[in-house]
Amino acid sequence: MATFALVHGAGHGAWCWERVTPILEALGHRVFAMDLPCEDPAAGAARYAEVVDRAVPPANDLVLVGHSLGGLTVPLVAARRPVRRLVFLCAVIPEFGRSLADQVAAEPEIYDPVLRSHPGRVTGPDGTVWFRDEAAARDVFFHDCAPEDVRRAFARLRPQAPAPRGERCPLSAWAPGEKAYILCRDDRAVSPAWSRRAARERLGVEPIELDGSHSPFISQPSALAEVLDRLAR
Repeated sequence: MATFALVHGAGHGAWCWERVTPILEALGHRVFAMDLPCEDPAAGAARYAEVVDRAVPPANDLVLVGHSLGGLTVPLVAARRPVRRLVFLCAVIPEFGRSLADQVAAEPEIYDPVLRSHPGRVTGPDGTVWFRDEAAARDVFFHDCAPEDVRRAFARLRPQAPAPRGERCPLSAWAPGEKAYILCRDDRAVSPAWSRRAARERLGVEPIELDGSHSPFISQPSALAEVLDRLAR
């Protein structure tokens, strides 16, 4: 069995894992999820890693799962403590010595065209990002989720401050431990084509592919938990 730390993406919270957590616990795993300070303009990925580290007790069987923007945080946690495996879920992958903003400027295809051009995705003067309405959030994050699930998720989304995107990754090498990447073929946020290439080139792994949207923890929690359980064993 394993200890899971489930790290949410931009504008989300620990709530997004509420369907996956009981499935993993029923399989015998310990599971921890935490709220990251998404709205804090001074908090970058390094600060997020401190929050994750404090939320998870000492463990020698830790599996870190980073969803979406959480892909910037989990390698920094692994640099602070022993980790059995890093799992990137529909996630960006840091490039050592560069910020995500620099990466996107060089590779705009990191993000799917739906996210890049959606008129309902609003960027404030300070770079904070949020969705104008429920329909916009559905189109980008939740398009395969039931309407009532979209409503609940949208009501709990938070604005995402820009600090993690502008913070240079301080790492020069991966910490010890195995790595995995899970992508969703219908992801409209992080491009599946980019994810396939980045998983092979940056992590040296063949990605695991699921059907569905950017939010498998809502639309297909059992399928996601099954993959995570398999990786933990």
